Amino acid sequence: MKKYIYFIGIDISKETLDMSVISNGDVLIHSLIPNEQKAIKSHIIQLRRSLGFTKRNAIFGMENTGIYSNHLISTLESLKLDTVVEQPLHIKNSLGVVRGKTDKLDSKRIAMYLYKSRDVLRLREPKRPILEQLANLTSLRKRLQSLHIAMKVPLKESAGFVKKGLIEQSNRLCSRSIDALTLDIKDVEDSIEATWKSDEDLNKLMTLVQSVPCIGPSIALEMIICTNEFKNIPTIKQFASYAGIAPFPYKSGTSIQKKTRISKFANKKMKALLHTSAVLAMRFVPDIKDYYHRKTVIEGKHKMLVLNAIRFKMAARVYACLKNNRPYQKDFKFGPPLKYKLIEIKDHRFITSSLNGRFQLK
Repeated sequence: MKKYIYFIGIDISKETLDMSVISNGDVLIHSLIPNEQKAIKSHIIQLRRSLGFTKRNAIFGMENTGIYSNHLISTLESLKLDTVVEQPLHIKNSLGVVRGKTDKLDSKRIAMYLYKSRDVLRLREPKRPILEQLANLTSLRKRLQSLHIAMKVPLKESAGFVKKGLIEQSNRLCSRSIDALTLDIKDVEDSIEATWKSDEDLNKLMTLVQSVPCIGPSIALEMIICTNEFKNIPTIKQFASYAGIAPFPYKSGTSIQKKTRISKFANKKMKALLHTSAVLAMRFVPDIKDYYHRKTVIEGKHKMLVLNAIRFKMAARVYACLKNNRPYQKDFKFGPPLKYKLIEIKDHRFITSSLNGRFQLK
């Protein structure tokens, strides 16, 4: 286990980076540098020479600020330095009551967060370049789809309330823009499909995830991107919490809420996609349809409560397929558990005999 001595907190803005170095709880250095790869690399090398830190005793931390952190992250990766990328709210809540806000103060607070949480820090696991490419393409598709909706919906809504001549004029003037957006969306979707199909691992993951009924390519790809191919979020419980579909109890002394509630802190996009999948499953998947009817009509449960349970079921089926490395099977049945008889213990290994007479080492 690494013993960190130097904790470098970095506050990121579009044009500059504020960098503070803490050791033993004391601020050693604060510096302001341009948000450019060449300047970042030069400054880190200079810090390494002046402080004498190594790859094993220094750790860098920052808030998740989207594309503005790309230069910094790529530089730290090239130098093979340990990096933590944390959500701003998590850092803020961990520091207690804070007063005032400047970029310099924020960099010191990030460094202090690293120092206080040094025993439980989770290092950033870089995504493969193809995942970064797919994330960029899906964001581009979302922006194009938003523009397409913004163009079409007002024209559709005005029908019946605006004179026919004005509607025809608006449709004629917007037709080329709408057609161009439609073609652009189709091109982006084709690029997304061609990209994930070109990679063997992604192709396998997409096949497994999409084998679950009512899980389409959009939600499958979003799950893969958000979880970094299910490396960062390996269990269904962690994913349910991340997606905002896990209920939590609320109790304090004698004040006890009977109903558990889901948290508002979640990936809203992922939650919306799971909701769409759950609604489709409720309509077209027989066992889910029967489950929804039984819970809402017979047992009288609230509809949104049952829908949230269906969201969890859909995600759980995906994780079950990944765990067993097989596509979803509707009528899959687990075989009877194998029973082993202990024969002897040799070299700290258990030698057992199964019912069919074959030996196994455990």
